[in-house]
Amino acid sequence: MANGAAKSSPVLGFIRQNTVMLIAFIAAAVTAFFVTPDGEYWGYLDFKTLTCLFCVLGTVGALRNIRFFYLMAQSIVRLFRTAKLCTLALVYITFIGSMLIANDMALLTFLPLGYFVLSASGGKKRMAFTFVMQNIAANLGGMLTPFGNPQNLYLYSKFNIPTGEFMRIMAPPFGLAVVLITVCCLCVPNEPITVPDEPVRLDRTRTVVYLAAFVYSIVIVFRAVPYWTGLIVVPLVLLIFDRRALLQIDYPLLLTFVFFFIFAGNMSRIPAVSRLFSGLLQKNTLLFSVLSCQVISNVPSAILLSRFTSDYPALLVGVNIGGTGTLIASLASLITFREYSFHNPDKKLYYIGIFSALNFGFLAVMTAFMLLIS
Repeated sequence: MANGAAKSSPVLGFIRQNTVMLIAFIAAAVTAFFVTPDGEYWGYLDFKTLTCLFCVLGTVGALRNIRFFYLMAQSIVRLFRTAKLCTLALVYITFIGSMLIANDMALLTFLPLGYFVLSASGGKKRMAFTFVMQNIAANLGGMLTPFGNPQNLYLYSKFNIPTGEFMRIMAPPFGLAVVLITVCCLCVPNEPITVPDEPVRLDRTRTVVYLAAFVYSIVIVFRAVPYWTGLIVVPLVLLIFDRRALLQIDYPLLLTFVFFFIFAGNMSRIPAVSRLFSGLLQKNTLLFSVLSCQVISNVPSAILLSRFTSDYPALLVGVNIGGTGTLIASLASLITFREYSFHNPDKKLYYIGIFSALNFGFLAVMTAFMLLIS
């Protein structure tokens, strides 16, 4: 009886479902002992990123509820017909998407599509591999352009890097990423796949409204409209058309980002940490920027390390390829982990194993290659 009650405990269920959020909370709480909470804490939070996450999560959820992604999945399977080509299509859609709307938005948009393609075609056994490759594609796809990743935009502006020089710096790792991603995806068996011929009728009004709200969410990324307007437009649309989607938003994911922002911000204000990073960067900027990403993720690393070095080419490469590796090397990876865990709550360790093997493999090859040619 006691064991059964323990297994069904809501507290234990909450911990299992929100492990990463709780780890982020503990990390933030520990650093708060070294940096007393003050007014600067508000400056840690990237409100535009949090708003974009909220808006895209809401609109993608609404589109999922009307089976929009299932219809797209049917089209992809019928067009490409094999597991190998479908995997390539999903990964490269995410890869290209990250160049246009940044890595986190690309994952929020295309991971649901990946799920519906795999589930509709009976390919759930490949979900971990496909999700991990979509994650790698999102983190590495945007490295070529100044606006492809948040850390790129920050360093591009801080060091006033000419666009042509920026692209020349990032061309070698970008080219290698294309080769590695393609080779990995070609390892998928070339077996035929089908999808049930189930008719799906979309509500035209809801589809148009949700797509418009989604586009508005993406427009926020490009700063074409003030980010705070998304907190008015998207909730209003969902309150009118789909309140369930508003309730289904992954609020623990948003809190995970908040806690990691606090953790990284506090780390940058600890004198011993700052002295350590300054000394390490003098030895090898590329290598230690890569290592920094593994601990405090790539965007905070770019912000923190840019204060201690003028070697922006090495720093730029390091914080981009450093987005592979650990689960927190890029906060966008948490999006993938949460999405996979939602569909496969009992296979988290299996996913982390696949994620670690592929990500550390990419990290080792790309770091060695860039050290060799630098």
